[in-house]
Amino acid sequence: MDYKATLNLPKTDFPMKANLPQREPEMLAWWAQEKLYEQIQAAGQGRPRYVLHDGPPYANGRIHIGHALNKILKDIIVKSKTMAGFQAPYVPGWDCHGLPIEHQVMKELGDKKKELDTLAIRKLCRDYAEKYVAIQREEFQRLGVLGEWQQPYRTMTSAYEASIVREFGKFVERGGVYKGLKPVLWCTQDQTALAEAEVEYDNHTSPWVYVKFPIVTSPSVLSATFPGVAFPDGITSVSVVIWTTTPWTLPANQAVCLHRDFDYAFVQVGHELLIVAEKLLASVAKECKLEDYRVIGVKKGGEGFEGLETQRSLSTGLSPILLGDFVTLDQGTGCVHIAPGHGMEDYILVLNHNASASVGEKLEILAPVDNGGRFTDVVKEFAGQHVFKANPKIVEFLQANGRLLGHGSLNHSYPHCWRCKSPVIFRATEQWFVSMETNDLRKEALAEIERVRWIPAYGRDRINGMIQNRPDWCLSRQRVWGVPIPGFTCVACRTVLADPKIIDHVADLMESKGADVWFERSAAELLPAGTACATCGGTVFEKERDILDVWFESGVSFAAVLKPRKWWPADLYLEGSDQHRGWFHSALLTGVTTDHRAPYKAVLTHGFVLDGQGKKMSKSAGNVVAPQDVIKQSGAEILRLWVSAQDYRDDLRISPEILTHLIEAYRKIRNTSRFLLSNLYDFDPAKDRIPYEQLPELDRWALHRLSELIPRVRKSYDDFEFHTIFHALNNFCSVDLSSVYLDILKDRLYTFRTDSPLRRGSQTVLFDIVMAMTKLMAPILSFTAEEIWRVVSAQVPGGLGAQSVHLASFPEVDPSWRNAELAARWETLLEYRSQVQGMLETSRRDKVIGSSLEAHVQLEADATAYQFLAPYEKDLGTIFIVSKVTLSRSAAGQTGIQIAVTKSSAAKCERCWNYREAVGADAEHPTLCDRCLEAIR
Repeated sequence: MDYKATLNLPKTDFPMKANLPQREPEMLAWWAQEKLYEQIQAAGQGRPRYVLHDGPPYANGRIHIGHALNKILKDIIVKSKTMAGFQAPYVPGWDCHGLPIEHQVMKELGDKKKELDTLAIRKLCRDYAEKYVAIQREEFQRLGVLGEWQQPYRTMTSAYEASIVREFGKFVERGGVYKGLKPVLWCTQDQTALAEAEVEYDNHTSPWVYVKFPIVTSPSVLSATFPGVAFPDGITSVSVVIWTTTPWTLPANQAVCLHRDFDYAFVQVGHELLIVAEKLLASVAKECKLEDYRVIGVKKGGEGFEGLETQRSLSTGLSPILLGDFVTLDQGTGCVHIAPGHGMEDYILVLNHNASASVGEKLEILAPVDNGGRFTDVVKEFAGQHVFKANPKIVEFLQANGRLLGHGSLNHSYPHCWRCKSPVIFRATEQWFVSMETNDLRKEALAEIERVRWIPAYGRDRINGMIQNRPDWCLSRQRVWGVPIPGFTCVACRTVLADPKIIDHVADLMESKGADVWFERSAAELLPAGTACATCGGTVFEKERDILDVWFESGVSFAAVLKPRKWWPADLYLEGSDQHRGWFHSALLTGVTTDHRAPYKAVLTHGFVLDGQGKKMSKSAGNVVAPQDVIKQSGAEILRLWVSAQDYRDDLRISPEILTHLIEAYRKIRNTSRFLLSNLYDFDPAKDRIPYEQLPELDRWALHRLSELIPRVRKSYDDFEFHTIFHALNNFCSVDLSSVYLDILKDRLYTFRTDSPLRRGSQTVLFDIVMAMTKLMAPILSFTAEEIWRVVSAQVPGGLGAQSVHLASFPEVDPSWRNAELAARWETLLEYRSQVQGMLETSRRDKVIGSSLEAHVQLEADATAYQFLAPYEKDLGTIFIVSKVTLSRSAAGQTGIQIAVTKSSAAKCERCWNYREAVGADAEHPTLCDRCLEAIR
């Protein structure tokens, strides 16, 4: 007789080899064919809603590993919320306007760009954005992300553009929008204003100079202004010394600023007096190589300096000494050169000065630099030269004119354009701004920050500091690919016309015609009939030429996407940690301005992706890991596992070695699932299930462990602690199942009679485990969970009810599974098992036994151990996976248990491979043990 044919050997259609790169596209096609996302949303009708609002990636280029991290995290959350009982829609979006696309189009056009008008360039930009929306959509879907991919939101659709304009109209209506000349961050390479969020800091080498600003008042008169300072005879000049790392701003100088409370030293060097902060004198003397000098007196900044006039160093005219609190003693001289056209603090100081100054004393907001960063004709000596390239010549000019006291260079952190990576400048231009103070926008935004849940918690302090210290928001950009600012200027009196009703009229035009209508029509054609200037009554207007900041566009996505669907405010915004200054920031300000609240209830941030050594990825370093390559080689499932295996709140690392380790972990989960499935091929839960109270302790222990796993994993999903889910599932598969439960169970599953209550009981537990594990892993291992689900559905008569695992709910815990007393007993029992396994390994190594089934284990136990083990005596062989266990009381004085291993003297059963004394007792089946005889009869 072929006894092997009588065994219940495992069999399943679930393959050991995952073949993910080939199998995943088939699954995606099936999801699309079955309209799975639509089914999920239909099934969720009537449930509480959970909205994760997608921050739009930029439609420029293929996706990178950071995109994959972001979209997979979002997908895990949306799927987990769905399985937790919510309706969790997901509408992906794209940021389609802005400089990177326009820059790329202009680069590809080359000299041809001169032949094209604005509308032609905008069409090319639109085509470019559409191309990459299509590419990225396909790549995001390949990651296994479910969503409204056929109806995403794009910031360049007519409806969205109209929403942007309407939200701008609400800003105007609230009264915080103004147009004015003001210094803004300016990229001379891209020739446009930049927002704070469009700037990143990097190392830059700047020249520094100490420059003398002679006070025009004669020394003899000054001596009376500063009583107590003994002016020596023969002094020919008295100069305030400034220090700056931007010599190119000196032609725009309007004043010199001192601090009211600082002590300023009068320093004699030959026949001149130099004025510097007393605390900085030593460093000034060292850097300017002043050797023979002496201090003849000290005065506070507020004692006589204010109002004195100095000669400018690079232009004609006089610069008064002003007082300001922003002056510091960190470096320099404690005397600051003021160029209000090139610095915000300078600008505010001069604005405050001009507010109370007479007409002749008002200072100019001068910025003699063009869009490309070149000096205008106002600076005759350096006209046409780029400001950075002019710096050395300015130093030479100061030297030749006797104004230079010292010079050198400094490597420091400096703002750069985040797109072209060029160093930026501050430059006063006429721009559109949102005031942070009007209507208490800053105060209201700071209050809203306190109402939002920030994950991790440090996000609150980060964005709080940014809102606290940010300047007014510069909304305008000097480009063409974007949504135009719907403003007009009266030709007669230059009054700016920004009227909410007119803006709504323009929005309606854009909704029906698209934003191109602004560039197609004249101001008269855009304005409602009869529009007149409120100041002079004029009826001829010019339309605004600038476009809105793209951060404003994406910031108002809640109005364009969520409000029409009645999904506002969103439950969650999720992006990289750089978005505290980006999308989270602009969304907060737009939401507070228009609706007096943040558009999100919670904000979750993730770190950046680094290489295996924790270094930044770059093509030049050759350490870039492209998601497309990982998918092609190993499958998107491995990327999903990578996202969930690390704490995304910190920076994540990725490398071929890290992925190899994850592939091994994936195999463990897959192979465990395969074992479970392969032993359920003949199990019908409707007919074969064994009641819990009839299950042996081992099975009830496994259900208790499952009852601990389910709430732990569900809580981790709720808390967004995905890395703990991976470790919990991996540990459950490796330790609880493979090393203990399944290891012990194999004998029962394979060799017991097919319909044996003990085997059916084990299958009952295996079925509950595989169902629970599949549901728990589904948000992360979406492809594999679906594959398992389909196999089980095919095996179970009548299927599982839900067509897809993603239409199922998370598992619930049967209260009867929880048994703390049993769990405590089995913890002790498994400790004894571990000790026995150690001795078995030693015996194997010493060649006493081969397989553990050859072993006869003798246990000598003290009173406590014996009392504990005695009830399990007949099961110990099964638990230890040996053929025989003999339990006896140990001699007096011995504690714990003593273990001895000998080779069994019994014969080996041909069918179950156990060594039993009963083998040979049956003449018909002389090679079988009594248990196997019962199984085959």
